[in-house]
Amino acid sequence: MTDVLTFGEAMVSLRADQPVRTGGALRMSVAGAEANVAIGLARLGHRVRWIGLTGTDELGALVLRTLRAENVDTSHAAQADGPTGLVVFEPRIADLTRVSYYREASAGSRLIPAHIEPSLKQGARIVHTTGITAALGRGALDAVEAAVRSAPAAGATVCLDVNYRSKLWSPEQAAAALRPLTPHVDVLVASEDELALAAPAGAVGEAGQVQALLECGVREVVVKRGAEGAEVFDASGATAQRAVAVTVRDTVGAGDAFVAGYLSALLDGEPVAGRLRRAVAVGAFAVASSGDWEGLPTREDLTLLRAAPGSAIR
Repeated sequence: MTDVLTFGEAMVSLRADQPVRTGGALRMSVAGAEANVAIGLARLGHRVRWIGLTGTDELGALVLRTLRAENVDTSHAAQADGPTGLVVFEPRIADLTRVSYYREASAGSRLIPAHIEPSLKQGARIVHTTGITAALGRGALDAVEAAVRSAPAAGATVCLDVNYRSKLWSPEQAAAALRPLTPHVDVLVASEDELALAAPAGAVGEAGQVQALLECGVREVVVKRGAEGAEVFDASGATAQRAVAVTVRDTVGAGDAFVAGYLSALLDGEPVAGRLRRAVAVGAFAVASSGDWEGLPTREDLTLLRAAPGSAIR
């Protein structure tokens, strides 16, 4: 059985070294929240399947080649009409990055339930999805709903990362789509300002939103607090973990790295405190390196955080 099944749109990323309008170099790689999580879990030794659609173009070939090279199972990925999506990361001021998407009518946005149902029937210990996939269109939202509603009956743990993107949909659209899903979710991941998009409409403030989500049936509410760390709320109370102090190079992909670490420790049977420790450790590798997933650690790499700053491992 697959450890983790995830699905969504993986794109080719272009990273600029200066403002795009002034020209300069663009570095090509692969990006996408679910793909980032899949790579992070695979590097930590788990069996991961990613499902998505790419175009019949060279960019799609790059996406699939990259995922396969990272030991992610792409056997149920498919091709569709439309181009493989693009995302451009552009540095602006300090550590602020402007992100531009070119994914309208892309192949990846054509995902529908039929693309994921065969894998759901084969089973997985965890089914992971995000609000990004739900925002891609009616068919993709149907796929998210099908996975979230059917996975528990197959014995899978359901993880939903709200992962709100304002360039894809409005807060009202996100809430209308995500709130009906929460009764079927075991682990809900959100930043502090995303909780309102998943919690029942009447819930007020973080404490009220967390309580309402737990009462809806969510087993664990995982709140990401950026540089402050993270906190998990469940029936036994709250567990907090400070972030690992590292020199920050790039915050893009940090949330996906955090999720990969959390789910990895969940698969290993770690208690909540252990899950949080691994989650913030993997997140630290993400922010300390450039790129969405390139700096994500193996299990052996996690021990590097114990080394003194500036030391060389010889």
